[in-house]
Amino acid sequence: MSVSSRYRGAWEGFWREAPGEQGEVFWDAEPALTVGVHLGLLEPHLAARDLPFVDLGCGNGTQTRFLADRFPRVVGTDLAAAALDLAQGADPAGRARYRLLDAADKTEAEALHAELGDANVYMRGVLHQAEPDDRQPLADGLATLAGERGRVFLVELAEAAGALLRELAQGPDGPPAKLVPVFRHGIAPGEVADAAVPEYLRAAGLTVLASGDLPLVTTEHLPDGTRIELPSKWLVAGRAG
Repeated sequence: MSVSSRYRGAWEGFWREAPGEQGEVFWDAEPALTVGVHLGLLEPHLAARDLPFVDLGCGNGTQTRFLADRFPRVVGTDLAAAALDLAQGADPAGRARYRLLDAADKTEAEALHAELGDANVYMRGVLHQAEPDDRQPLADGLATLAGERGRVFLVELAEAAGALLRELAQGPDGPPAKLVPVFRHGIAPGEVADAAVPEYLRAAGLTVLASGDLPLVTTEHLPDGTRIELPSKWLVAGRAG
């Protein structure tokens, strides 16, 4: 199966309107606060550093470029062509490659794996806002890309983040400015039970090798200047053995 046209269209619309500057999108935090932290958790579990590295749901490529400075072959993938336009525009030297990918589509995931071979995969905050019927196919796509030797690093909003986001959206001054376009395009984060995330991975044939809690750092601040951080869960997974 592949994602719905409504879902794809929502992301195309969001990225077409998104400012090109890094940090202007709600979740587009500096890599030192995001993927840089996550790599420290993933690297002890990597079976092979020389595998291609796929940034799945790369958006405008901020985290992809960070990965490309540290790994020899990095591919940023996204469902939205408008996101990839921004990512390529911000990477004139071509440090990474970029390509359109619907990872919930079995054929597309298999085709990319056939091209790259086994890959390490980084995915931040994609599963929780996918439509419910797409979540298991998306996890299956992660397993396909990882193959036998690759590792998956997944970080997703925790259940507790839902209440915090609703509180922010319903504040007396309305939602923070950088959350407004997220809600307007109909891609507000969904509710995924904390216990469901590892189950999606296990059902895809992956073993959870490590997990923990971390704040998901955003680029938005409260009126008092405090940076908004959302509770999140991270997991490292791969084939058993």
